[in-house]
Amino acid sequence: MTGYFSFTEYSVLKPPVWIGLDNYKSMAGDPFFRPAIRNTVIYTLVTVPIQTVLSLVIANLLASRFRGKLGNFFKSTLFIPVISSMVLVGTVWKFMLATEGGIINNILALVGIGKVNWLGRYNLALISVSIVAIWKNVGYFLVIYYAGLMDVPRSHYEAAKVDGASSLQQFFYITVPALKPITYLVVTLGTIWSFQVFDLVYTMTGGGPGTATITMVMSIYQSGFKQYKMGYASAMAFVLFLIVILISILQKKVFSGKGGE
Repeated sequence: MTGYFSFTEYSVLKPPVWIGLDNYKSMAGDPFFRPAIRNTVIYTLVTVPIQTVLSLVIANLLASRFRGKLGNFFKSTLFIPVISSMVLVGTVWKFMLATEGGIINNILALVGIGKVNWLGRYNLALISVSIVAIWKNVGYFLVIYYAGLMDVPRSHYEAAKVDGASSLQQFFYITVPALKPITYLVVTLGTIWSFQVFDLVYTMTGGGPGTATITMVMSIYQSGFKQYKMGYASAMAFVLFLIVILISILQKKVFSGKGGE
């Protein structure tokens, strides 16, 4: 139905009227849609690689150095942000990053660093939101990687030790290749989540300052539920769907080409 509505002028108050490609043409001149695409892409390029690498490294450390009760404690602690709602996480971090009275600025003041307007500066707001997203997601992907590490035969590591391989060499030549299917899953999920980001941004910045943190889903929300342009919102949603599908296909080809399957 979204595909059909994207070719119509449609609001909740009147039936849809077919207008062909007009909604798609309107996107070219939309002052909010281009920043929304740019911000979503930047957000994805920041969050996905960092949370993927962090979760893999931490999972490997837990599997190799901190097994047992201590490892379970670390996993449980890192998983707390995952089970917390995105709205709660956004609200807590909004207060922590506040210019006046925020705990982050208070800590920085102790070492002589002045107040930073984390969410009010155009060039810092999106990065700040991205860091919070990474903090929330790492625990989830860590558990996935940890489960994958449990399936890697220990005999591979023992044989590598006999051959004189260092821990770093074992990580890059045994762990990373063995977890390529898991990495494909983690990267794909992370990318989809990043392109769908809404509640964290809405809670922390509302898309501001200006258009600094507006995302594609937020732009769809504003068009559909604030301006009641359901047809135009459907067109943007359909474009988002096609982008996600295209990226998923490209990721599959990249990982398949590297022996990820």
